[in-house]
Amino acid sequence: MADVTTVPDKPHVRGRAKLSPAMLLVIAVIIMAGVLFGYDQGVISGALAGIQKQFGLGSLLTEVVTSWVTLGALFGSLIGGELADRLGRKKAVLCAGVLFSLGAIVQSIAPDTTILVAGRLVIGLGVGVAAVAAPLYGAEMAPAAWRGRFVSAYQLAITIGIFLAYLIDQLLAATDHWRLMLGIAAIPGLLLVIAMALAPESARWLAKNGRGDAARRVLDRLDPDADNAPALAAIESGLRSEVKSASWRDIFAPAWRKPLFVALGLAVFQQITGINAIIYYADEIFARAGFATPEAQTMATTWAIGAVNVLATFIAIALIDKLGRRPLLLTGLVGMGVSLGMVGIAMHADMPGMVTLVALVVFIISFAFSLGPVVWTVINEIFPGAIRGRAVAVATAVNWASAFLVSQFFLSLVGLIGEAITFWLFSFFCAVAFVWIYARVPETKGRSLEDIEQLWR
Repeated sequence: MADVTTVPDKPHVRGRAKLSPAMLLVIAVIIMAGVLFGYDQGVISGALAGIQKQFGLGSLLTEVVTSWVTLGALFGSLIGGELADRLGRKKAVLCAGVLFSLGAIVQSIAPDTTILVAGRLVIGLGVGVAAVAAPLYGAEMAPAAWRGRFVSAYQLAITIGIFLAYLIDQLLAATDHWRLMLGIAAIPGLLLVIAMALAPESARWLAKNGRGDAARRVLDRLDPDADNAPALAAIESGLRSEVKSASWRDIFAPAWRKPLFVALGLAVFQQITGINAIIYYADEIFARAGFATPEAQTMATTWAIGAVNVLATFIAIALIDKLGRRPLLLTGLVGMGVSLGMVGIAMHADMPGMVTLVALVVFIISFAFSLGPVVWTVINEIFPGAIRGRAVAVATAVNWASAFLVSQFFLSLVGLIGEAITFWLFSFFCAVAFVWIYARVPETKGRSLEDIEQLWR
């Protein structure tokens, strides 16, 4: 099982710590994986118009082209933990990079809808593997005091990838170069492969597989100025205390149903409150709001959604280890619910498109410092080490299943009940999520992974 146990804090990393070249490589891998993840989420928004025009897609096939990347990610997240466990964190991330590049190439040369959807599925597999393997890798390599920041940095990289996708969509919007929009992802996919090939394997995975000497060399690369023998001894001690062969059934054992319930609830609420519907269909939403030209739609998407998403994520990075997880989640849900309700009102009353734009900016800000990064931080820290990898994989798969349902049926739902009621429904889910999180999700700020495990006992 691909579990996450961070290297114990050493005195000199509790405050100020210098970053070794190896640690910079680790950070580069985390950022590159997140950027690719985000790019493949965001790029379809601007590419849809050209794809619809070339292949004559109706609403159903448009939803299939959009949503099958999330279907691939669902399956990729289920196998990501197994790959990381059997082959190592490094090889799992390398596999994700190859899938990213292959899927991007297939999409860019697709002669028909079937091949295009196949390419979306392949790139989705890469997204799913990366969504599990990259945070696992980063969390195991990070000093424990930086755990929240490392996971939040991955989410920040995702928002940067979405912004870059929107920016490229905007630059190419007038030319219908949708193949180029999709194919560009092959380049950062190759860069991820190169960065991961140079980066070290997880010291914890090496120790777990009986390669203590190699683990010590990795720790020395990460922090060459420290005596890393105590850190290695702590890792090996933790491994000895773990259940050696937790099965998938162990994830659902009565002792761990509470953290599993919390993780699955957070995974579902992150999606059914509407984020991926807005990320994937931003141009369509702005078109319905009155932005008449493709250029106007992509410009609104780029700056109101993409750029704001990046900037607001810095709020989470700055505050997640200071204010805590619960305050950010609850405050963000209030902003999300109010803004989605306003979008519904604007569309129901046929208000100017600027009202929708401002409301969506508020929504993105609220999501970016709450359900975006904080959900993944909590999911990655609430499980015991023996089941963490597989439990995170299950939660990630449920998250992608929820994303698939939202992206697959968003346009159909709008056609059935209308834009206004659809956004009011998302707002209602925000209210439900607020009540549920207030009642069920504990605060984990400042607690070690062992302390969090004791919460459930």
